Amino acid sequence: MLSELVIRDLALIEHVELSLGPGLNVITGETGAGKSLLVGALELLLGTRPKPGLVRQGASKCTVEGRFVVAGGSAGASIARWARKYGPELLDEWRASGPDEERELILGRSVGNDGKTRAYVNGRPVTREALADLAPRLFEIHGQNEHQRLHDPSEQLRLLDGFGKLENQVGAYRIAREAWQRLVDEALRLEREASERRDRLDLVRFQLSELQGAAPDPEEKTRLAPERELLRHAASVKQGLAEALEGLADADQAALDRVQRAQRFVDGWKAQIAALEGAGTDLDAARVHLEDAVRALRSLGDRLEIDPRRLEQVEERLAELERLERKYKTDAQGLISRRAELEAELARLERDESSQEGLAERVAQARALVLERGGELRRARKALRDKLVPRVAKALKDLGLENARFDVKLGQRGEEDGISAADAADRVALEADAQRFGERGMDRIEFLLAANPGELLQKLRAVASGGETARIMLALRSVLADAGEARTLLFDEIDSGVGGRLGPAVGAHLRKLGLHHQVLCVTHLPAIAALAARHLKVQKSVEGGRTRTEVGELRGEARVLEIADMIAGGAQQETAKAEARRLLGPNV
Repeated sequence: MLSELVIRDLALIEHVELSLGPGLNVITGETGAGKSLLVGALELLLGTRPKPGLVRQGASKCTVEGRFVVAGGSAGASIARWARKYGPELLDEWRASGPDEERELILGRSVGNDGKTRAYVNGRPVTREALADLAPRLFEIHGQNEHQRLHDPSEQLRLLDGFGKLENQVGAYRIAREAWQRLVDEALRLEREASERRDRLDLVRFQLSELQGAAPDPEEKTRLAPERELLRHAASVKQGLAEALEGLADADQAALDRVQRAQRFVDGWKAQIAALEGAGTDLDAARVHLEDAVRALRSLGDRLEIDPRRLEQVEERLAELERLERKYKTDAQGLISRRAELEAELARLERDESSQEGLAERVAQARALVLERGGELRRARKALRDKLVPRVAKALKDLGLENARFDVKLGQRGEEDGISAADAADRVALEADAQRFGERGMDRIEFLLAANPGELLQKLRAVASGGETARIMLALRSVLADAGEARTLLFDEIDSGVGGRLGPAVGAHLRKLGLHHQVLCVTHLPAIAALAARHLKVQKSVEGGRTRTEVGELRGEARVLEIADMIAGGAQQETAKAEARRLLGPNV
């Protein structure tokens, strides 16, 4: 609901603040007083391109601000969808309130005298395109403008579904479509990655085979490096060992023999010569160490072989390990980790290969459910057409358009179904189904109208203009009043070509529509003005040689005088005032 409209320096308007309420709000005033400026101000909030000369003379810019109170539920969800696209900060604020709580939005637009415009929502700058996407979610202008959501076939489809209370069926279709879409996305991903996946599979299998065959051990290099050094110098080591053993134990006068003779000498005299006790102990220890060393050297000499083949094997193994470490840029432990990663990746890639093979059947099953749910929606909508058309025809007749003909054209999205289950996951089939399966079903609808006898039925936007359009929209909105989200509806020139006889009928439809939507109506008919919950009057005044347009709310006797003036052009005529009071009834 539009609760407040603030306009500054717009043509003849210097500063106007309007407070609006629920139900029917009427705007009256003499021709030329500036009622069209209020319509123009709201058109600016719809994102329309400004006309030249909008800025009041002497001002640098004009501004329009609309304060809207937005209910929760589907209306709040619509604003949240907008915020996800254009205003993440606003989305955070939006989510801070409960889903059913009312929220406030302030839409603003300024136009400089250089023609440049700025748009903002809740004080934050937005593009004109973002404002033009948001504003129609809050209000519509029915008149000579083209910015009417009711012209949009997608809005017509939502209203038709709301008229028939089909949201549960639409929800069931959407669930089926989303499940199908997830499988389609997976199928397209697998197909898109198929070539790359096959190449990757070949590489992963090769690398995994390489690492599995190498079977690296973190301690292996530590063991093999010393063995390689020993094998490389086996001949010289063996010769050195022989010479060492020769000097220590095998030759005449070898070191071990000399130590043993010395130890026997000391052992024979240490009882008589106490000073030899320590030397005897040291010689005994030296003998033991020498014997241990000789055994170790002899054991190594016995085991050591000059084995070129083993050396070649060790060299090759170390070279292989070093090559793998260079290739994979890691150490032996890293090679083991890499092998585990490749095993996991291979399992995933092979699973994707297998998934692609079995996905076609799942896509076909999900598609069949979408077709079933979509078919149920189509049948329900066809039945609704037979209910909606006569009701709109009656409303048109009530509003003086008895010769107008209304119809609902039901068509289908995309081509006829010629896709077999076997082909359901084929790329061409998926693209065709993506066109066919819309968010609200498989149907396209179009409201058609012939405004006069002898004319062909045409799309709604092409058949009427001015007040005729406003009355057509009122007829449709009256019948579909509780079918869509509540919003503010402005009817401009709705009384164009309407005489006093039709005024009460038009007013009754507007007041009834006001039970579901906030309605603003610019009118010259007293019968319409008298039915409003709130009455605003636009008038011009001259002060200091400057003309300005002012807007004020009428109540009590002031409203009686305005209605009387609309009846007879003379607010002081007693008969006119009496008729005004009759029309107003309890609304005085």
